[in-house]
Amino acid sequence: MPHHDYNNLVYFANKTKKDSSKDSNPLSEEDFEKILESLAKQTMREKPPTIEELESILQDSTGFSKGDDKENQSDSQNIEEEQGSASITKLLQSQGYLRNDTQWLTNKAFFQIGNKILQDVMKDLSTAEFGLHETKISGSGNVVIDSTKKFEPGDEIKQLSVPQTLMNSIQRILKTQEIKFPISIEPEDLEEYETLEDVRTSVVYCIDLSSTMKQSLGSNVSRLVAAKKALWSLYVLNKKFFPSDSVFVVGFASMASVVNPFDIPFLKTFDANDNFLHYTNYQAALRLARKILQKNYSQNKRIVLITDGQPSACFIENEFQKNEIISEKPYSNFYSPDPAILSKVQREKKMKIENNPDRLVYLCYRYKKVDPKIDKRTMIEAKKCLREGIQIDSIVVSDEFELLDYVKELEKELKGKTYHIDNSNMDKVLVTDYLTNTKKVLSILKHW
Repeated sequence: MPHHDYNNLVYFANKTKKDSSKDSNPLSEEDFEKILESLAKQTMREKPPTIEELESILQDSTGFSKGDDKENQSDSQNIEEEQGSASITKLLQSQGYLRNDTQWLTNKAFFQIGNKILQDVMKDLSTAEFGLHETKISGSGNVVIDSTKKFEPGDEIKQLSVPQTLMNSIQRILKTQEIKFPISIEPEDLEEYETLEDVRTSVVYCIDLSSTMKQSLGSNVSRLVAAKKALWSLYVLNKKFFPSDSVFVVGFASMASVVNPFDIPFLKTFDANDNFLHYTNYQAALRLARKILQKNYSQNKRIVLITDGQPSACFIENEFQKNEIISEKPYSNFYSPDPAILSKVQREKKMKIENNPDRLVYLCYRYKKVDPKIDKRTMIEAKKCLREGIQIDSIVVSDEFELLDYVKELEKELKGKTYHIDNSNMDKVLVTDYLTNTKKVLSILKHW
């Protein structure tokens, strides 16, 4: 029987794998970081580039297109030889970061970029002040964790840690004699798994997509981009450190829609061409958020409105409500969305708007004032949330004091909180607020 050189076989297999890995990742770590930063910026633009336009942008971000950099030119040529003409985008597609679609960011890229944004946010926060659920808490609960503690009389035997108990017995016996089987177990050897109270919180962030959210406030970044960046990092934080909590997103203007978290970076504002969808309807946001939370069994439920404008729209449920408004204002504007427009929004913005064809939307924009009928119906919807144990808080991104005063009065009525912030610190405010509220919930139950 011939002798096979298995060492050489293994050697060549490993060598091939190593070379393949090297060839598949021609970008340096520094260039890859630049690409992630560029992807984040381009994704959150009001009009993101196509996958073809993205190639040129990424080439510029890494410096491959600079004629005076021979090393970068050489790298670029190597990549083009291996990946084809659209080298960087093709490389990112092959590695699972991009897809050939209008919303070209994959879930893998969403979390990688979001984690980088979150790290930048967390660097500015005091870790001594805000914990990340990494503190070990002993006590009774319904979620078993890996750490253990001494078994106490009266505790449930089903939580007994057999490996740790045996280890304790062995260590005790070895102090005086050799190990002999069967091993004797003493009461002081018993150890049990620690548990945590399964405290779950559910938060619905309602992000304003009315036309004014594309304006900037105190920086070169629009209000919408700042809000998207904040929600992006917040969702990654939730999935990484608080997996038992639930974070939902609702986009609203004249009407509201559930937003897939992976679509957060691509959210856009509505405008006048969208058939009156660009108004601001708090009631639509609160109603859809309440509907989401009704299906959730968390102990703590919360809605956070992120807005830059006063409500300028509400629902009209029946003829009586419509006639009541017409009797006071004969030339009022009532709106029923065109199905073709709703289909266009779903196709282009990937948003399925919550719509009842038998329901009208009353539109009334009053400069720095809120129509009494809209105010009344907004408050009715908010109080329904309150009766169901849902806390409502607001984040105001506007320099109009009239808006801030309105929201403050709303929160005073609802016993909620109002944050008045600018674009530069929205991400820090949202992350800090989420951590603070989660910690507060645990504090009540676990006496932190």
